[in-house]
Amino acid sequence: MSGGAAVLVLGIGNVLWADEGFGVRAVTRLHARHAFPPSVRLMDGGTQGMYLLPHIAAAEVLVIIDAVDYGLALGTLHIVRDAEVPRFLGVKHMSLHQTGFQEVLGMAELLGCAPRTMLLVGVQPVDIEAYGSGLTPPVAACIDPACDIVLDFVAGMGFAVEPRTGTPDPLAPHSVIGGDGVALFDVPRPCA
Repeated sequence: MSGGAAVLVLGIGNVLWADEGFGVRAVTRLHARHAFPPSVRLMDGGTQGMYLLPHIAAAEVLVIIDAVDYGLALGTLHIVRDAEVPRFLGVKHMSLHQTGFQEVLGMAELLGCAPRTMLLVGVQPVDIEAYGSGLTPPVAACIDPACDIVLDFVAGMGFAVEPRTGTPDPLAPHSVIGGDGVALFDVPRPCA
């Protein structure tokens, strides 16, 4: 499948609220340490909700990294695939972005432009209410294992991911990264 599929690796969450920032911090770490081919895009989705729909509609494969209340032990990393993804994002809403993101996936499905493959790499948060405190140690310890899961998944699809040499430009909030730089492309209309 290498070269043909549009893969979007999306970190969602709010870095201002402790473990809520897990997804954004993980996608930032992926960008800092690895160079991806142009057909694999990394995105800091923040808490953008419906504004993410055009990016999701353009993706054949969607990888989501997020803090998710699975009801598991604190700091537990858990993976969900394909049709189960929307259900787990809606199990217990911890923040406004989860409600919005579940709606985004539902809208993509209704419009007939949902990604054909989805992977949710989620961590059970310890604290999402401490403003400005950063990730808790158990959740911070899950960043590298979550990145490894994403790297293995992308490599398993046939995409070559290389360790990054040199210092990349920082991943700006709500930016999309394709290959080694910011992807300057027209945002597609949903289901266009």
